[in-house]
Order: sequence, then C-alpha cells, then structure tokens
Amino acid sequence: MQLVIMGPPGAGKGTQAKLIAEHYGIPAISTGDIFRAMKTADTPLARQVREIMESGGYVSDEITNAIVADRLAQPDCDGGFLLDGYPRTLQQVQTLDDYLAESKRPLNAVISLLADIEEVVARLLRRAVIDGRSDDNEETIRVRLQVYAEQTEPLLEVYRARGSLVEVDGHGEVQEVSERIFAAVEARGERRTAEIV
Repeated sequence: MQLVIMGPPGAGKGTQAKLIAEHYGIPAISTGDIFRAMKTADTPLARQVREIMESGGYVSDEITNAIVADRLAQPDCDGGFLLDGYPRTLQQVQTLDDYLAESKRPLNAVISLLADIEEVVARLLRRAVIDGRSDDNEETIRVRLQVYAEQTEPLLEVYRARGSLVEVDGHGEVQEVSERIFAAVEARGERRTAEIV
C-alpha cells in the first residue's frame, strides 16, 4: 500500500498519518519530522534546513528529494509507505512518479484532508504554546499556508485528474476522521479492482 496524505499545515495530517500507518501496517514518513530532527544536528545541511524553517519557507526540492529517496530505500518500506509532507511541488511529484515506476509500485491513493484556514491558524497557535514550537507564530503560519496554496494545491489537481485523489473532511474527532479516511481509501480500491476486472 503506497499512500500520500496532503492538506494545509495544521489540518491533522501528522495525527492521521500515524493512525493510517498503524491500520495498514506501513511506516508513516513525515518530512516535517525529519526536518525538525535536524534542529539539534550541527551539520551544514541541518543549519540550512533550520534557517529555511524559521523563515516559514520550504526546503528545496533537491534536498527534500534526496532525503525522501534515502528513507524509501529502507527495508521497512518494502511493504509500502505513507508519505506526509511530500510531495509538495510538481518537481517532487515527478521524482515520486519516477521512483514508483522504477520500483514497479503504484500509488494507491492521495488522501486530501479538507480544513478551514482560520481554524487551522488557531489550531497551530495552540500547538505552538503546548509544544514550544518557535517556528509556529502567526506570521510564519500564514506564510506557510500561503506557500501551501501557491505550490501544493496545484498538485491536488494533478492527482484529481489521474483519479488518485481521495478528499476527506478533516473536521471532527480524530477517530471520526480516521474512519472517513479508511472508508474512502477502501472504496477507491474496490472501484479500481472493478475497473480492472
């Protein structure tokens, strides 16, 4: 099972990614977690990633593609994976397409969590206080949401055109949202099987 989860920052992707990964027995790979882990590392790449994140920007495609390719090559990804935070640009979509074609594994679904932007801002500000995240102040949150709208939302159209997109209402209790996701992914799988037969 090869899945991608998308949605604006603060839509609940991280929480749902863990539950989806557990449900399907695959690793959840979060580029955000990988980048945040670099906060304490003292390497040129870690310093570069840290500077970009603190300004509210995204890490370059070249750096991100290399990090993701290395992670997908690990043995725990042999049975599939869930990507959270990748791809974020059209160039990253192409890189992922190439990887999947080379490894002869199809992308089963792209899950898009739908969320109200103002609710997302409020949620991220609450999380910043609880988790002590210096990169989550209102200004950088709005920059990240704007970058998402400009760079990542067009990817949803690419996946919609391919028939890979599964849109799920991200509002409500965590378990409710999870159940919607599982139902939508499984319904899509059943439709694909019917089409093949």
